[in-house]
Amino acid sequence: MDTSERLDGRALTYIAIALLTWSSAYAAIAYALASFTPGEVALARLAIGALCFVMLLLARRSPLPRRSDWLQLAVLGVIGLTVYHLCLNYAETRIASGTASILISLVPAVTAALSAFWIGERISLRSAIGLGVALFGVVLVVLTSGKEVRFQPMAALVLVSVLASAIFFVGQKPLFVRNDMIGVTTFAFIAGTLGAAPFGLGLPHALVVAPWSHIAALVWLGIAPTFVGYLTWNAALRRASASQVSSFIYFSPPIAVLIGWVWLGEQPGWLTLVGGAITVGGVALANTKRRVPARTVSAETVAAKEC
Repeated sequence: MDTSERLDGRALTYIAIALLTWSSAYAAIAYALASFTPGEVALARLAIGALCFVMLLLARRSPLPRRSDWLQLAVLGVIGLTVYHLCLNYAETRIASGTASILISLVPAVTAALSAFWIGERISLRSAIGLGVALFGVVLVVLTSGKEVRFQPMAALVLVSVLASAIFFVGQKPLFVRNDMIGVTTFAFIAGTLGAAPFGLGLPHALVVAPWSHIAALVWLGIAPTFVGYLTWNAALRRASASQVSSFIYFSPPIAVLIGWVWLGEQPGWLTLVGGAITVGGVALANTKRRVPARTVSAETVAAKEC
């Protein structure tokens, strides 16, 4: 298993696929909530995703994680999948979309801080500044794109989702070193689905009476943002650091604006475009490593040879 951490072309491709699929989730959740409760949406989404992962696991004959990691994975699955999706779904029924977009954008910063304390990933001053610049860009994009922003008590559920997501991303990282990535993800999804089961007991009856379009939204949620999204995200997380990968979540609001521009003809204002450019610059700054001067490298090399 290749455990070297590098943000290479393959990792960037995985991140792009994950972000594109995740960006479609918010609209699909809002659409499905017309016929299903937040708990039912979470259970259906996780169950479909878990089924896809089990099928992939069997098709590839991937091994399950070590038994010594099962308890940790089960806890991570409940926190990062059950708690995250339940809180986000309930929040979407009560708070403005712009509010959710801004709060979810705190995930990279929380992940970076947690990864530094939990698994010892070093966060340079350059990266910290880049994360801050990108967050400012996201806030500018949301505030100027016409989305409603109102901070209210239910917004606390989104903050719980942010923390749960960061715990999930960082907690999985060490497990990828000693386990198969698909096995880890499959086990976490099974645990997350079981954790959501008590909150979606009415799902069978709801499926019978719901229109096919709302059921299709559930299927889309389970396959695209959940199975494909988490599969590609974890593949990127396996190749690069948690703080590097999570920094790209800042692109979600600009991507949503871009989709609205291309698909719905919702032309953004110039301040929105400026915010998008700031976000891109911030993420680039956060992921740019400082180059070591050639003279320093040469001196170190000579000294090493003399020793």
